[in-house]
Amino acid sequence: MPDDSRESENRPSPDALLEHAEREARGRLKIFLGAAPGVGKTYEMLMSGRARKVDGLDVVIGVVETHGRQETEALVEGFEIVPRKAIDYRGQQLDEMDLDAILARRPALVLVDELAHTNAAGSRHPKRYMDVQEILGQGIDVYSTLNIQHVESLNDVVAQITRVRVRETVPDSIIDRADDVEIIDITPDDLIKRLNDGKVYVPQTARRAIENYFSPGNLTALRELALRRTAQRVDEQLLNHMQAHAISGPWAAGDRVLVCLDHGRNGASLVRYARRQADRLRAPWAALHLETPQSVNLPEQDKDRLAANMRLAEQLGGETVTLPALQPSREIIAYANANNFTHIVVGRPARPRWRQILQGSVTYDLIRYAGDISVHVISGDTKEGEPKRGLKAAQLPKAFRFKPYVKSTIFVALAIIAGAALDQTLDVRNLALVFLMAVLAAAVRGGLGPGLFASVAGALSFNFFFLEPRYTFTVRDPESLVALFFYLGVAVVASNLTAAVQRQAAAARQRARTTEDLYLFSKKLAGTGTLDDVLWATAFQIASMLKVRVVILLPENGSIAVKAGYPPDDTLVDADIAAAKWAWEHNRPAGRAADTLPGAKRLYLPMRTGREAVGVIGLDNDKQGPLLTPEQQRLFDALTDQAALAIERIQLVSDVDKAKLAAETDRLRTALLTSISHDLKTPLAAIMGSAGTLKDFGADIPEEARAELLTSVVDESERLNRFISNLLDMTRIGSGAMEPNYAFHFAGDIVGTALSRAAKIVSAHKLNVGIPADMPMLKVDPVLFEQVLFNLIDNAAKYAPEDTVIDIRGWQDGGSILISVMDEGPGIPPDDLERIFDSFYRVRKGDHVRAGTGLGLSICRGFIEAMGGTIRASNRSDRPGAIFTIRMPVPAETPILGEQE
Repeated sequence: MPDDSRESENRPSPDALLEHAEREARGRLKIFLGAAPGVGKTYEMLMSGRARKVDGLDVVIGVVETHGRQETEALVEGFEIVPRKAIDYRGQQLDEMDLDAILARRPALVLVDELAHTNAAGSRHPKRYMDVQEILGQGIDVYSTLNIQHVESLNDVVAQITRVRVRETVPDSIIDRADDVEIIDITPDDLIKRLNDGKVYVPQTARRAIENYFSPGNLTALRELALRRTAQRVDEQLLNHMQAHAISGPWAAGDRVLVCLDHGRNGASLVRYARRQADRLRAPWAALHLETPQSVNLPEQDKDRLAANMRLAEQLGGETVTLPALQPSREIIAYANANNFTHIVVGRPARPRWRQILQGSVTYDLIRYAGDISVHVISGDTKEGEPKRGLKAAQLPKAFRFKPYVKSTIFVALAIIAGAALDQTLDVRNLALVFLMAVLAAAVRGGLGPGLFASVAGALSFNFFFLEPRYTFTVRDPESLVALFFYLGVAVVASNLTAAVQRQAAAARQRARTTEDLYLFSKKLAGTGTLDDVLWATAFQIASMLKVRVVILLPENGSIAVKAGYPPDDTLVDADIAAAKWAWEHNRPAGRAADTLPGAKRLYLPMRTGREAVGVIGLDNDKQGPLLTPEQQRLFDALTDQAALAIERIQLVSDVDKAKLAAETDRLRTALLTSISHDLKTPLAAIMGSAGTLKDFGADIPEEARAELLTSVVDESERLNRFISNLLDMTRIGSGAMEPNYAFHFAGDIVGTALSRAAKIVSAHKLNVGIPADMPMLKVDPVLFEQVLFNLIDNAAKYAPEDTVIDIRGWQDGGSILISVMDEGPGIPPDDLERIFDSFYRVRKGDHVRAGTGLGLSICRGFIEAMGGTIRASNRSDRPGAIFTIRMPVPAETPILGEQE
């Protein structure tokens, strides 16, 4: 290998040095990464922060969520805590981390829990990780916590595993930019034991978590994801360290496989071997192709083969890299050393021995100069390497252009004029340089043909005008003959080289434009959230880049149907339908210019990912014959690969959402059956027992006992009627059939009506009602609003002990009217403040609690939100007990008393 290559390898990577400089200019970020909630991330973060505090570092807590865990709360003691900032959100006071206070305090280290948290509306940044980025930008170190399911690139994978899609995600760039990532790992059995011991959730929540999200299989898969993502980050840090310090690799701390591809027929075998080798080593792998000056002139078949092999590498999970190179073996070794590859896979030399001796062999050079890198020389199967499209390619028109040759003639004429002007001062043989300049100019502007034309025209003109005897094509002087001969040779070589450079520059410009278009298309697809958006973006991009009409067909009910097109067109004749179905079923092109069903109007090409076909794309234009040139076919493949992945992503999200909905429906069905079997059956059994007793022994039962049985029948019937009404109301809410019948009413009147209905329920409690007479009227549906108040009063009576006070208050707060129902029961656990409004969800059912379906509070929220208000739950600060607060807007116009209909 040349010495200058070793010198270049010993220089630090500019990119690595730049990244190192950027890290030095900001604070350091350490992420405590866990596989699931409850593994101890917050605990370890506090322990590490306490250790730094003992070392004398200025450490404060920006935000830490203890979730009521005693061991975590004990670690918080002794830290300075920056008070949180209260933000009003839809009538609720939410506490968020006070970013401005932290920046003003400027500690050396701040502890920020739950990096993926979404801030309340009105905060400076929508996400907490953005707050952390601003803190780091001010030179302040940050410790933070994160669960693996919140990593953006793993969101779909986690959803497939757990059937739960996490909405709060953090970009992978945050982990990539972290200075340290510490994995907090415990075994699934230990985590499940912590759940059963109540150290993560309350017992009832823990049981549901173990049955669903926290199953041993899910935890094992999440644990492997966390370990692999951390290992990936460590591998990147090692590579960056080696590049920043100009350390020549490889360091075999972890295996990495690099397969080198050219246009050879064994490329597909090399790719598959590299994938198998990477799987055996559990290592990342990449496919490298080096573009040489000769690559521009490769036959289209060779270019197709190379593109197909690079696509295969991407579909099998490898990274694909294309680099320019003059000396392939040196570039391969330099790239492998710079990126810490420990294995190189190459094909067996295919050139004859005499060409290897004259031109060298990349394979032999790699074996000789690879150093500590293992080189795998694979023969490969040359039979499977031929791309079989079953599709005829269109040929680019090669019309002869006169304009470049006219320009070449002008350049030669200018050379003659310049030569005539210089003939008086220069030696005649030096005038050949003037004509050589004309040759170079012609080759640059017109290419190889005009360059060769200028070479011949220049040689003839030089001979005719400047070589003795002049104005004839005879050459008398042998020295002049030699000068003419060498001029012609230099001119031909120079025109060839210049034309080659010009072709490479043109190809590079075209490749840059195509790459930019592909990047913008990929960026557009990444931002789409619906299938329709993906399809329309794909149709427009293909139509605009390939100058064709496009239709996209996707599977539907066992067949395929048109889903998008540009320009919009969903009409297909029978021949096109047959071609589209054949292309879908056989994963091969069909239709116009294809081997199968060529009579169709359009050409239909399958669109597939590495796993399966996802659809079919139909193309046509107004011309006759084949549609796409080989270059356009390769561009089409790149576009459809991206589109297929985007469609698959959307479909996977839809599948996960459907599975989640099915699981939720099944959960609700189970809860409903449980409720019917217990909560509805209990009053029914009491009714049947009392009625049967009266029927069989009515004459023998004393009057007092008879009255008690009848009262029991009435009470249980009313309770059963309430349960059934709740079920019907929940059905109305779920179906969207809720249409409030608005009217203006005084809040005190509706409260009085609700209390009259609930007289028996609250008979064992004390009532304290405070509704000011001057409160504005409410614009509500009185029946729905009364039902809400009744459910809240019923809920307070269930959970509050007898002889305690149920307090009902009303007041005006700016443009809102608030009504609260307070009890003196045990209160609501903090983790259940939002979940209590879920259907069939009940908190800590005890012996003193009356039976119920768990729908009352869910109905309250549904009715209130249907009327344009909000309802929230909280705990009393003066004593134990729960508070339910209804907030309704003050009507814009309040009717005058007596005018209300």
